[in-house]
Amino acid sequence: MYQDNVIALDLAKNVIQVCILDKQNEVKINRELRRQQVLGWLAKQAPSVVAMEACGSAHYWAKQARVLGHQPVLLSARFVKKFVEGHKTDKNDAVAIGIAVRQPNVKPVAIKSNDQLALQALEKMRQHYQDVAIATSNMVRAIVYEFGMVIPQGEKAFRERIPDILEDAENGLPMMLRAPLHQQYQFWISLKQQVREAEKQLRAQLKTHEQCNELQKLDGVGPVNALNLYLALGTRGEAFKNGREAAACIGLTPKQHSSGGKVVMLGISQRIAKKQLRANLIQGALAKIKVVAKRAPKNTREVWMRQLIERRGLRRAAVALANKTVRMAWAMVHYQQPYQAPESVTI
Repeated sequence: MYQDNVIALDLAKNVIQVCILDKQNEVKINRELRRQQVLGWLAKQAPSVVAMEACGSAHYWAKQARVLGHQPVLLSARFVKKFVEGHKTDKNDAVAIGIAVRQPNVKPVAIKSNDQLALQALEKMRQHYQDVAIATSNMVRAIVYEFGMVIPQGEKAFRERIPDILEDAENGLPMMLRAPLHQQYQFWISLKQQVREAEKQLRAQLKTHEQCNELQKLDGVGPVNALNLYLALGTRGEAFKNGREAAACIGLTPKQHSSGGKVVMLGISQRIAKKQLRANLIQGALAKIKVVAKRAPKNTREVWMRQLIERRGLRRAAVALANKTVRMAWAMVHYQQPYQAPESVTI
């Protein structure tokens, strides 16, 4: 049985603010501990709810608290911010964490396993290489553009045009820029190689991952989307009560602005934590929608897509398909069921 006390931890690299609140939310202890003192201090406390923001090292401390017999809870920093009173201090932040975890509408962040954290790290590395490669190519394009040279969009055009620009001695590009631009071009090539290596590592890991393999059977979901969906939903979808909650967290449900019994539904929200996942899911869904729009539907889901395209257009249909994909993914993960293909139709 967990005690009525709540232990709140405000995490940092070197010092951690620890706060104990009783069942009336009265502060019993609010002090600073060195990092190496925290585990010993937690071991002496009665089994309690240990709350902390989902920030750097939070998964590590949550697992350590669980080993010591406590019930760890990770909270979104955006949710905790609503309960901070007074100035921004570690003491006030710790109290806000303790108060936030007792709210009736709290939605904890799922605690990831070591395997999930490792897969997430591989994907972050891949995305980092890709982002730096795009930034590098954009910088080089902007530099040569100032000298009247336009490089068409796409990696192929960039790869082919830069050597020609550097070799052309009469195009007006100053000599002092040619060697640095060549270095940036070689740097870009090495980054693209790193992206391919990272993707190869991810594919090798996902081949043996049953849940990710099943998620790839969903419309518009490839290896990257399957992995990010798995990381967002958790091993059993424990972070969400149902598929709609999962879709809302990813930002695939409309905003609601209602008052006095009048319900107004708006567009999808921009204030979400998983913008990259949402963008990737919508992009994958849009690719599927464009294919369905050009041919006769083959199954009941494609019939639904065609009807939606005719009523609402391609992009709204893509968002709706992405929403359905997340709901189906949550059901597959939560109930540990394989993908069920829709029924075929004959036109």
